[in-house]
Amino acid sequence: MSEEKKFDRGSALSIFGSDRREDFMSLAFALIIALGVYLAY
Repeated sequence: MSEEKKFDRGSALSIFGSDRREDFMSLAFALIIALGVYLAY
């Protein structure tokens, strides 16, 4: 069995070209949402 399995992260559904940029943008959106919730209550 010389078949190598590669894990697919679903990059075909991503709007960003790189996974690193997608990770940073999702972190930024999470921080903005958390800040909004914190200031609202």
